[in-house]
Amino acid sequence: MKILLTGSTGYIGRRLLPVLVEAGHDVICLVRDQRRFDWDEFSKEDLAKISVVEGDLSKGSTLALTPTDFDVAYYLVHSMSSYHEDFTRIESDSAKNFVELVNRSTAKQIIYLSGIVNDDDLSSHLLSRKNVEDILKTSKIPATVLRAAIIIGSGSASFEIIRDLVEKLPVMVAPRWLKTRCQPIGIRNVIEYLLGLMLKPEAFNQSFDIGGSDVLTYKEMLLGYAKVRNLKRLIITVPVLSPKLSSLWLYFVTSTSYSLARTLVTSMKNEVICNDIRIQKVVPIKIFRYHEALQLAFDKINQKNVVSSWKDAISLDTMNNNFLDFGQVPEHGVLNDQRIVAFERNKNEVIENLWRIGGERGWYFGNWMWRMRGVMDKMVGGVGLRRGRRSEVDLKPGDALDFWRVLVADKENGRLLLYAEMKLPGEAWLEFRIKNNNGKSTLHQTATFQPLGLWGRVYWYLVLPFHGLIFPKMAKGIVSAK
Repeated sequence: MKILLTGSTGYIGRRLLPVLVEAGHDVICLVRDQRRFDWDEFSKEDLAKISVVEGDLSKGSTLALTPTDFDVAYYLVHSMSSYHEDFTRIESDSAKNFVELVNRSTAKQIIYLSGIVNDDDLSSHLLSRKNVEDILKTSKIPATVLRAAIIIGSGSASFEIIRDLVEKLPVMVAPRWLKTRCQPIGIRNVIEYLLGLMLKPEAFNQSFDIGGSDVLTYKEMLLGYAKVRNLKRLIITVPVLSPKLSSLWLYFVTSTSYSLARTLVTSMKNEVICNDIRIQKVVPIKIFRYHEALQLAFDKINQKNVVSSWKDAISLDTMNNNFLDFGQVPEHGVLNDQRIVAFERNKNEVIENLWRIGGERGWYFGNWMWRMRGVMDKMVGGVGLRRGRRSEVDLKPGDALDFWRVLVADKENGRLLLYAEMKLPGEAWLEFRIKNNNGKSTLHQTATFQPLGLWGRVYWYLVLPFHGLIFPKMAKGIVSAK
């Protein structure tokens, strides 16, 4: 069977794609930028079943060359982490362009993953999801809609926020929305449903609520996580935290961006509980309980096998979606700090150290200073340092790495290029290269800053003493760490 998969570089799409390929399907991946596609994840045999086509669903003109010979079309596109005031129009336009594409195709079914929309007074994002659902149903191709509550899996936004809160706060004074009920579902069940619904006539033109076995309040979910981790936690709910204060609370305590925190808070007023269980007759699978979904997530983390993370999504409040265009570091009008360290050990060991930089391992020197820089970034609305990294041992272009974004991760040639996503009066790159000069191996570490106006230059010279302290020892730490 031939499949059109949108959102293949997103959290759900990156999980679904290998499952589709393993099941023997040929998959057309519609992406905005081919450079973000995770080629290294697949064998040559798998890649023979995958074709990658560039196109932006929000711009219909870019879809003209998209193949139309497919049987099933997955719509896995949404703007959950976008703060853009016009996100509803963008989502609407994208859905309409998708319908136009599918209508001229050989497709027999559309499958869309949405959110549970059973409340009367829906948040703006849930209303937008419902609007997309209504647009997809105008297609002449039968549409199947899966409506999910929060998804629990390694790297999912919900799981990571719960993890941040419980792991870091022994006592929580939390807003009243913690009393709202929801029906969380494990990512594995979501993938099983998405796969199992393909070309089932009884699913055509139907909407299904999907959820796990447990209906819990958000407070019960936090305490359930604490129980799985053998942690004692006290949660006190208070009625005085406004949506704005609640968003700030999430933003400063967890790794989420403020825009995503605001989206989550406004949506958490709505109970997201399944109204029916018809889906279980169409796709009979084992439904995981909440604690089982948590354990599966921990298993992936412990195996260092986190396939995708919400943190790697590019949202409008961080940088342009064409962020890989920043991969060419400018040479003119910039300020540089370069450190070169020679070493005699096996260069592959140094590359391994480099590929483990950031996250839990830290930056090889002055981690407390890096954390302070992250706090300062949070204070001015930046992403901060808490995002960490998707995997402790693996880096790919597009990955979030603390307050950096990975642009180039060429492990074979020992080159890693990062682009700063912290709030700055300019643009910044941090590049590492392993070179061989006259038979000697050297690490070249270069910080490049392109200042914006006078204040940009003032900023650079203000932080220069810290660079002089951190960067030399960081380079030596990368070379010498065991």
